[in-house]
Amino acid sequence: MKKLVILDGNSLAHRAFYALPLLTTTTGLYTNAVYGFTNMLQKVVRLEEPDYLAVAFDKGRVTFRHQDFEAYKAHRKGTPEELRPQFPLIKKILRAFRIPILEIEGYEADDLIGAVVRAAEAEGIETLIVTGDRDMLQLVTEKTTTLITRKGISELERFTKEGVRARYGVEPEQIPDLKGLVGDPSDNIPGVPGIGEKTAVKLLQKFGSIENCLNHLEELPKKIGALLKDYGDQAILSKKLATIDPNVPIKVSFSDLAVCRPDYEELIAAFQELEFKTLLKNLQPELPALDTAACPGAASSRIIEGPQDLLPLVEEIKRAGRVAVSTDRGSLPPLRAPLTRLGLAWGEEAGATVELPRDPALRKEMLSCLGGLLADPACTKLCHDAKAETVIWARHSIAIRGIAGDTMLAAYLLNPASSNPTLEEISLKYLNQVLAFSDSDPATPGRRALAVYNLWPALEAELHAAELLPLFRDLELPLSGVLARMELAGVKLDVNQLEEMSREFGRQLDALTEEIYDLAGESFNINSPRQLGQILFEKLKLPVMKKTKTGYSTDAAVLEELALYHEIAAKLLEYRQLMKLKSTYIDGLRSLISLETGKVHTTFNQTITATGRLSSTEPNLQNIPIKMELGRKIRRAFVPSVPGWLILAADYSQIELRILAHMSRDENLLDAFRRGEDIHTRTAAEVFGVSPELVTPDLRRRAKGVNFGIVYGITDFGLARDIGVSREEAHAYIENYFRQHPGVKRFIQETIARARERGYVSTLLKRRRFLPDLLSSNRAVRAFGERTAINTPIQGSAADIIKLAMLRIDRAIQEKGLQARMLLQVHDELVFELPPEEIPVLVSLVREGMEKAMELLVPLEVEIKIGPNWYDLVKVEEYDARTARS
Repeated sequence: MKKLVILDGNSLAHRAFYALPLLTTTTGLYTNAVYGFTNMLQKVVRLEEPDYLAVAFDKGRVTFRHQDFEAYKAHRKGTPEELRPQFPLIKKILRAFRIPILEIEGYEADDLIGAVVRAAEAEGIETLIVTGDRDMLQLVTEKTTTLITRKGISELERFTKEGVRARYGVEPEQIPDLKGLVGDPSDNIPGVPGIGEKTAVKLLQKFGSIENCLNHLEELPKKIGALLKDYGDQAILSKKLATIDPNVPIKVSFSDLAVCRPDYEELIAAFQELEFKTLLKNLQPELPALDTAACPGAASSRIIEGPQDLLPLVEEIKRAGRVAVSTDRGSLPPLRAPLTRLGLAWGEEAGATVELPRDPALRKEMLSCLGGLLADPACTKLCHDAKAETVIWARHSIAIRGIAGDTMLAAYLLNPASSNPTLEEISLKYLNQVLAFSDSDPATPGRRALAVYNLWPALEAELHAAELLPLFRDLELPLSGVLARMELAGVKLDVNQLEEMSREFGRQLDALTEEIYDLAGESFNINSPRQLGQILFEKLKLPVMKKTKTGYSTDAAVLEELALYHEIAAKLLEYRQLMKLKSTYIDGLRSLISLETGKVHTTFNQTITATGRLSSTEPNLQNIPIKMELGRKIRRAFVPSVPGWLILAADYSQIELRILAHMSRDENLLDAFRRGEDIHTRTAAEVFGVSPELVTPDLRRRAKGVNFGIVYGITDFGLARDIGVSREEAHAYIENYFRQHPGVKRFIQETIARARERGYVSTLLKRRRFLPDLLSSNRAVRAFGERTAINTPIQGSAADIIKLAMLRIDRAIQEKGLQARMLLQVHDELVFELPPEEIPVLVSLVREGMEKAMELLVPLEVEIKIGPNWYDLVKVEEYDARTARS
């Protein structure tokens, strides 16, 4: 028997919309309903394998039901503004799938589905209706079943005739009678007041229909009979409103509904526009033969296995003058990846995979040949992740010179929301092509290199059009080489210091554990949320602040509130902080020390954050807590890698506030920085109306919260929480700040307005961040977008400036032939190791490099400290004085 699957488009779109959080593309398109609907569609088609397929939609505001009963669905809220534009997108997806769309002006999807189902039954076709509307149950027969969405879009319940009978106590065809008696508030169908579902089911089981009940009023209980007599016409009308009418002017030809091959080109383009990365990835296995001949990099590249083939290949590449390089490293980080094979491409269809042999002599000969090619700056290099390539080859004493293109870095700059974009994703976005690589295919590295080669011209053109080419060429690409050298250098850790700290933290944790047990009156597993919840809320009877699906919430926010009621909460917070410091940063760091170098080698991520800031992973050295003294002490274990050397740390002073002064051109801010005043003291004096000499440490702390709160677009609620004042006080502080700094207020207003108009904000170097949240009708989402619009140009410009400084300093170190090494970048701080004799020259070039990185309307200032480790640092002036005395 042939099978038809027909979907209720409107019902399922609404279900998907409310089941998923609001999703938007980087350009501001709402997509949560489209995404949920498409997922459900694909799941049903995959599981049911239909022969015929269609989706029905409502069309028009007025149907015959509105003519019969003006109040039909009258109380329903209008379609949400975020959902309305998603219906055309859903239909666009359906057309790409080549799935027929059924809709007729003045008719609901229910009636269209009814007409198609009855036609299918007449043809002997088995039918499955997929919907969230239980009205459809009336269409269930021996040949027709329904799938009803139960929970969001993830759970579906199948109803046969027996299933309807078991659930509702009536036959499917009696569902309209049931609704006629009981009514349906969702559709504003009145029914009969006073008759509930149980009574209605009993009536229908005995009399079969509303009409038959009305013909036997004398047999009914007095009260029920009176109700039906008074509301009989209303019951008949309600039944009519609830009845699906298959008499729709639609001609059903099942040959037109036959399942056919999707238009993959259109489908890929639609998924790409909607940024459905997972759906694109899932689509790849079903593409017919992958259409690999049409994909860039899909041609079978040559396999090079020996020097005799490699030498002429290298000569050919040098003549071409440009080569894409793709080294196979699997999922391993560059610092640990073995060098076994690589891909090279030097034309749109000219690619090769080079297999490096195990034989030491042959391998050495081939690496020498490749090294000559890679180190030749006259031959332009293209990569996907140039930093990774640089690290891999540097580990084999080969330098890559002449890198001019990086597809990952370029794609990230064009869309900073796409962190670490893959070659497959970029190809789909910019060439509308699907790439499918297999680790088992020996030609994969060559194919990847071909993809890089073919992608670069498109990305370069996009960078130029977006005015991002200078940012790429002059900052981000050269910076990747600096970061590669920093990763390779690594940081030395004093293992003995870490072990001693681990023992000390362990002793403190043991002491805290005993204190917590004493306060609880018993011992328990402190790390078990369930047991902790029982102690806090059942035994100690503390107020329940929040619950989760699994029980009481004991998160940090809850414990902070409970600390007002009981000492145990404060001890628990202290315990958790210590435990995290010990496990993550002390014991965790020890486990990441390289056996080969004796150092930790973090990875600096250049294509992760939306603001352009660098991040650090494995280990995350940017996240070592510095607000707690115990956290800061962890830095004591970071020592120079050469005995007798020193650590130098250079930190920008209030760089984000200086950028705010520059961008806002606020006269008071500019004046404060030009005079070299303490900005927080001056803000305290202005906001609190006192003279600078009367500013107390507490007032300065509050002013600091206001200053940085403004940069981050803080609300009065957030400021009140951060500095421990009432919301009214916080509001007054912010208002007073804006009165003193009208330029800042104007900057904020103009930045948000410009961002809403353009769809993005920019840094001083024109780095972009797209902000679709600014167009949201959800107030909270829109407010978040506004805060991001304020902060991103400032934080992103700070990131740009320290990157420029890193380039200047790295270049100066190399030009002067210094032994000093740049080790870390942590937000606004740079960390170096150096021999003592290089202190004067390094201090000078670091200060010059950082303070002159970019010309602002206010001076950039840097504080430089020196010491035997990253913790025990003193200002360079004090160090010089100590050295002179000794």
